[in-house]
Amino acid sequence: MDIQSGMTGRDLRVPVLNMRNEPLMPTTPGRARKLLKQNKARVISSNPFTIQLLYATGETKQPVRLGVDSGYKRTGFSVVTQKRELISGEAVIRTDIPKLNQEKSMYRRGRRNKLWYRQPRFMNRGNKKEGWLAPSINHKLQTHVKLIEKLKRILPITETVIEVASFDAQKMQNPEISGIEYRQGELQGYEIREYLLEKFHRTCVYCGKTNVPLEIEHLTPRSRGGPDTVNNLAISCHECNQRKNNLTAEEFGYPEVRKMALVTLRDAAFMNTVRWKLTHLTGSAHTFGYITKKNRISLGLDKSHANDAFVIAGGTDQIRASQYEISQRRRNNRSLQVNRKGFMPSIRRKRYTFQPGDIVVHSHERFSVIGVHSYGKSIVIKGGEMKMDINTKKVKLVKYGKGLRFTAQFLPPLKKVGILGGS
Repeated sequence: MDIQSGMTGRDLRVPVLNMRNEPLMPTTPGRARKLLKQNKARVISSNPFTIQLLYATGETKQPVRLGVDSGYKRTGFSVVTQKRELISGEAVIRTDIPKLNQEKSMYRRGRRNKLWYRQPRFMNRGNKKEGWLAPSINHKLQTHVKLIEKLKRILPITETVIEVASFDAQKMQNPEISGIEYRQGELQGYEIREYLLEKFHRTCVYCGKTNVPLEIEHLTPRSRGGPDTVNNLAISCHECNQRKNNLTAEEFGYPEVRKMALVTLRDAAFMNTVRWKLTHLTGSAHTFGYITKKNRISLGLDKSHANDAFVIAGGTDQIRASQYEISQRRRNNRSLQVNRKGFMPSIRRKRYTFQPGDIVVHSHERFSVIGVHSYGKSIVIKGGEMKMDINTKKVKLVKYGKGLRFTAQFLPPLKKVGILGGS
C-alpha cells in the first residue's frame, strides 16, 4: 500500500542507490525507515533525502522519463513512470549574475587604476571564442544541466525531454517553414497566441484591460498589406479591436505599441540562444510550449512549471508526487567583504566552517545558519521561532547550503540515522 502525505494527499518516494552508487527504483518512506533501522541501508544525502543499500539486490528497472520545463527564471521538473510520478518540483534560477559581474568589474577597475606603472593591454578585448555565451546566460544553461545531472544520479532515468521554449521563433517569423501542417493542423494558433500573451503580459495593448478575452491584433491591417509575422501582431480586447477597425496602430493613437512589438521577448531570446546547446549537452529530446499547453489544458491541469514538466514527461493519470522547491545559493569560496573600518574592501581568503544557509543540528534538533561572526567561530542559527547565537563547537553539520538546495520532504528521526554528511 502506498504511503501518502497527510498534508497533500500526494505520493512520497525516497531515491535509492545500490552498492555501486547506481540509481534504483525509489521506495516508500516506510520501507526506507525499515531498511535504516535494520542497518541494511545508510543515508548518503539529505539533498534530497537519499539512501544507499548495503547489500546486493536485484536491479529491475522500469522506463523512466524526465520532463523539464526550462525557463528564464523558474524551471519545472517531473520524473514519471507508467504508474506514478517519482519526483517533481520547481527550481528558482538566480537573476543576480549581471549585478555581481558589474560589481566585480568595478572592484577590478579600481585596483588597476592604482597600478599607474602598468602597461596598457588591448589583446584581451573582443577575442571571444565561437560558442561564447554571456555569463548570465551561461549560468542559466549550467543550472539546467546540473539539475538534470543531479536527477540522473539519484533516479534511473532512461529518457529526457526538455521544453526549450514556449514557441518556435523561426516558425513565427516564417510561417511557411513547416508548410500546411503548421498553419492548418491541430496546433493552429496555439504557438503565436502563446508568444503574444507572454510578451504583452496578457494585457490589452490599447486599454490595459486584464482578465478579459484577448484577440490577436494586426498593427498594420492585412487589408492594407500588413504581414502575419509577430513584429506586426499584438494582443487586444474585442472592443479595442473593433474600434481600431482598418487603422494602423499609429493612426489609432498608439505609436508606442509598434515599438513594443519590435522588442524581442527576453525569455525567447535566451532559449533561442541555448536550446540546442541544452539538448546537446544533456542528450535530450526537445518540445515546445504550445504543445505542452494544449496537452495540459486537455488534462485539466492548472498552469505551473511542475504541471508543465509532468505533461512534458508524458504524464496523464499517474499518481502525483509531492513537489520540491529548489533554490540556489552562492558558494562564497572567495568573497569581498568590508573591513571593520568600513572604508576599504578586503578579501576574505579563508573559508569559514559554516556558511549562511547550511543546516546544522544542536540538541537533536535541526537549525539553519543565518549568520556568521567572530571570524567564523560563532554562528547565528534559527529553527522555527527559535533563534540563538552559538559557538560552532556545539553544533554538527547536516548538509551544506550551497548549490542546488532541495526542500526536505522526508527526514527520519536523527537518533536513528545519525548525523548526515554534507552533500
